[in-house]
Amino acid sequence: MKFASEILKRNSSQIMENWESLVKEEIPASNISSDLALRNQLPNVLEDIADIIDRYDEFSEIEKNKKYEAIIKNSFDHGRHRATTSHYTLQQILREYVIFHKVLTETLIKNKVYTKRIGNTLKYTLETAMLTSATSFSDSLQEMREKLVGTLAHDIRNPISAAYFALDVINFNDDKERIESLRAMGLRSLKKSLDLLEGLLDAISVKAGEGITLNFAEIDIVREIRWVFKEASEIYNNQIIFECNEEEIIGIFDGTAIRRVIENLVANAVKYGSRNSEIKMILENFEEEVVIKIHNFGKPIDKSSQSEIFDFLNRGTRSENTDMEGWGMGLTLVKSVALAHGGMVSLESNKEDGTTFSISLKKNFNQPGKVRTELNYFTD
Repeated sequence: MKFASEILKRNSSQIMENWESLVKEEIPASNISSDLALRNQLPNVLEDIADIIDRYDEFSEIEKNKKYEAIIKNSFDHGRHRATTSHYTLQQILREYVIFHKVLTETLIKNKVYTKRIGNTLKYTLETAMLTSATSFSDSLQEMREKLVGTLAHDIRNPISAAYFALDVINFNDDKERIESLRAMGLRSLKKSLDLLEGLLDAISVKAGEGITLNFAEIDIVREIRWVFKEASEIYNNQIIFECNEEEIIGIFDGTAIRRVIENLVANAVKYGSRNSEIKMILENFEEEVVIKIHNFGKPIDKSSQSEIFDFLNRGTRSENTDMEGWGMGLTLVKSVALAHGGMVSLESNKEDGTTFSISLKKNFNQPGKVRTELNYFTD
């Protein structure tokens, strides 16, 4: 058994190359990933198998060994990663392990160290890895659907509440201008709710690696941000300040998605910033991109949480940092929209300067039309 373990370790690079070659032939979704992303946790699974074969003569003893827990963790992470990789299915994950089993068996036979006992151990460990990865993949997909639906449902609630508020405070004894302003506010909010409902239905059918669907068109982004500024000024007690040196900035954007992003960030700034302190919305124009910044004063976001606050699925279990979770699922939407526009999102937060979220968006990264975003959101 020890010699077989040495063979696996000595030939690990060749084993992974052979596996990768066969996977790319048989699984179409694998060709989308880079070589490193495709292999993911499997080199670690291979190392775990070699260690198990080295340690035990009887596979019935394996479950009792703490070393066995490593293969469960690595196969769990492998399935979770595949859930954020476009076009992967449960059948394809299982097929990956079948190919892996085949390559390992052929390597051991070629080196004349394959025995029935080794075969039983190999079969047992790989079946456990397959089951763990498949369960992790399915659970992660369900988690993504729930998070997307939860985010959209939360976003729908805001405009419905705004519409209700507008209708509720209308007094027909008020002057005509105020009544018309409240009526327009209610109609805007209801229209936004209808736009979001389409996204909610879309999220229910999300597949591996998929996020929300964006609808790109040539628009004036200044107009979209002013729309959010005007509504936020009407809803919140905080002073909302909008800074922009341009009257108009034209580009290919999804206006509805951008408004949702800014609304989420402004809502979080109100909720977690200093009470009644000013909140700044800043729109900066550059040759190829725009940068939107939302700033507030208040309790800073812990530095250890800043790198993972935008992650859709954190590795392993859920974060225990309640401050980070409090910022809400909307931050995953922020990252998704930024990446879909060829941009990025960043965060600066400290006690002296306050908290600033910055989103860059390329003006002409996309063509007009609908695009389904991707959710490759593990921390590198």
